[in-house]
Amino acid sequence: MGKIFKALEKSEKEVNPLHPRDDEKKGPSQSKKTDLRQGRFHSTKTLDVISSQKPHSFEAEQFRVLKNTLMFPETGEPPKTIMVTSATRGEGKSFVTSNLAVSIASSIDEHVLLIDCDLHKPSIHQIFRCANDKGLSSFLTHGGPLSSFMIKTGLNKLTIIPGGKTPNNPSELISSEQMRRLISEAKMRYEDRYILIDTPPTLITSETNALAKHVDGILLVVKHGYTRKDHIQEIVDTHGKEKILGVVYNFVKDRFGRNYQNNSIYGYT
Repeated sequence: MGKIFKALEKSEKEVNPLHPRDDEKKGPSQSKKTDLRQGRFHSTKTLDVISSQKPHSFEAEQFRVLKNTLMFPETGEPPKTIMVTSATRGEGKSFVTSNLAVSIASSIDEHVLLIDCDLHKPSIHQIFRCANDKGLSSFLTHGGPLSSFMIKTGLNKLTIIPGGKTPNNPSELISSEQMRRLISEAKMRYEDRYILIDTPPTLITSETNALAKHVDGILLVVKHGYTRKDHIQEIVDTHGKEKILGVVYNFVKDRFGRNYQNNSIYGYT
């Protein structure tokens, strides 16, 4: 845990990010399933995602750094199933998950399946401006072919499963055997893809602990000047440091007091 704290403390003292520049993405394999829904999307250039809206910006470049850090680890195989979470709400986990998904899917060969598992407050459909009437909550409640709940985005190699309508029992659904089977099926049937899972905040819901058991690693989003270090410690103690892929230091201010999201990324080994 010391490496995380040292990195955060160093950033607290030295943060002075570069200014963003003013200038500012072969479709997914259909061999196993062809009944993906076509989402009602605007052009990727108009999505609320920096990685597509401003691909040459400072922030977009930081997501490319994060992508490359994950895809090309110093040792071992890259994690293909990644959970993105935070300690509490308002730290930007869905923003980070969405931009990372777009950044990976913009690579030459990589495909991404993005799953919104925050059934308490789903937001991926808002970021990608797609329908949310049918999504993860429907699949977990009623079942059906997994691919029928997927939506093709305006970026060919990125597919999402939105959260769907908020159920009365989100914690029970996410902790269910059906959810475990979903992740297992996605890993086996879409093994060529990265699977990114946007989860509820770890310290205010119970189901994130269940999800963590089925992923290769966890990205922890930390809001600059907001996230308590004892909360970070609690998350690492809960999941084990071997599960923590890294910390995304978010909402960093420049020397003029302007906020920029995803300015600093620290690995944890």
